[in-house]
Amino acid sequence: MSRRTNYYLDGYAHQNPVPVASRIGAHLYSGVITGRDPHTKEMPESMAAQCANLFGHVRELMRITGATTDDIVKMTFYLRHYRDREALNAEWVAMFPDSANRPARQVMSAELDGLTLLQADLVAILGESGA
Repeated sequence: MSRRTNYYLDGYAHQNPVPVASRIGAHLYSGVITGRDPHTKEMPESMAAQCANLFGHVRELMRITGATTDDIVKMTFYLRHYRDREALNAEWVAMFPDSANRPARQVMSAELDGLTLLQADLVAILGESGA
C-alpha cells in the first residue's frame, strides 16, 4: 500500500496527469491552483473573480482532506501583475480573518499562460482531523 494519498477536485483538474494535491503522513502539498471557474471551466477575465475561484478551490481541497484552512502553513502566490493585490488581500482576510492565525504567505511575479492572472500552491500539516 502506498504511503501517498492523492486528491482531486470535482470541477477542477490539471491538464497534465497530476493530482491537485498529494499527502504523505501529515504533510499535504498542492500543485498549482488557479482561478479557473469550476462550473464553466473557463478562466474569468477579472482578478477578483480568479481570486474568488482560487480560494474556493483551496477551501474545497481542505474539505476533502478532512482538514480546514487552519491547517495551512504557507501559501505562495504567483501574480502576472506583482502589485495587483487588492482582490488577493480581500480573499486572504476573508479566509484568515484572525491576523494572529494566518499562515505564511509569499507573493512572486510570474509569466502566466492565457488569461491567468494568478496561481498559488500551498503546504498544510494535517492533524488528527485530516483524512
